[in-house]
Amino acid sequence: MRMNSPNRLAQVVPSPDVRVLVADGESLLRAAFRALLESDQRIKVVAEAATGEEAVALTHRTRPDVVVMDAMLPGLDSVEATGRMFADTGVPVMLLTACEDADRSFAALRAGASGLLLKDTGPAELLRAVEAVARGEAVLPPKLTRRLIAELALRPERSCPGIELLDELTAREREVVALVGHGLDNDEIAERLVVTPGTAKTHVSRAMVKLQARDRAKLVVFAYEAGLVVPRVEAPLPPRQPLALAV
Repeated sequence: MRMNSPNRLAQVVPSPDVRVLVADGESLLRAAFRALLESDQRIKVVAEAATGEEAVALTHRTRPDVVVMDAMLPGLDSVEATGRMFADTGVPVMLLTACEDADRSFAALRAGASGLLLKDTGPAELLRAVEAVARGEAVLPPKLTRRLIAELALRPERSCPGIELLDELTAREREVVALVGHGLDNDEIAERLVVTPGTAKTHVSRAMVKLQARDRAKLVVFAYEAGLVVPRVEAPLPPRQPLALAV
């Protein structure tokens, strides 16, 4: 009776955990992203796109685990491309942006983006972000999130959809969603509410299920659209007191 030797079994190379599509208008940058991403043996770049249209088509064809896309990709606007990819395939998209553009960032989140990263992000952080998005998590750097929050809080009007879903939340879950809307992570929420990080994570997860939010980014959008985070004036005097965010 023949037995497979341990050496033969050890030669089997496991497939990468995360399959990535890279979309950038510059071939040198695509090559750099490929080299960086594939320096992690758990990541494999399965396709490259130079335009928004190519990114959408290749996402349909290759069904990667994550799309890493330049926010200023030529051709089809990156926000529209994100919306098409999310609606048609559900593949999570992470946009790389060179500036803190709150309007464009919010539009990307509404279109279905699961992650936003500034282009000055370090290589190790990019790798962690790609793996996090592949796991179904959202990636919103504090610097970008708080900039987004500050801009959105000054808008005089915001729609309030999903009130019936909001009614499904407990008082504590509403509080947690508001804190997520302020850009706090689970550890910061736990510290604010004086609970364990595990408890904070449980509240966030339950809120996501009740609000039908597939990731944390959607909770940020919901918090603003449902009015859980609103601007308020600190005091009536002196005049023109700067706005602050209510918690």
